Amino acid sequence: MVRVVLPRVLAAEVDGQRSFEVEAETVGDALRTLPIADLLFTERGDWHDWLFVYIDGTDARDRGGLRCPLAGAHEVRVLAAVQGG
Repeated sequence: MVRVVLPRVLAAEVDGQRSFEVEAETVGDALRTLPIADLLFTERGDWHDWLFVYIDGTDARDRGGLRCPLAGAHEVRVLAAVQGG
């Protein structure tokens, strides 16, 4: 089991629930189990550019992105970039 933590802006879409315990082999599998998976992915199946995903504090992009294995991981943290001006 790994804990997936969402930012408040995404948690608002699931009645404020910020964390989920999921069973998954990869980061992609973990994100796809979430009830807001449709908000996280592009039509091509990649996560949106405005998302940042960290595995135990390490950027998932540096570890294989969606294919990054979660064996031994404790937490996947999703962050949403804030834009505007």
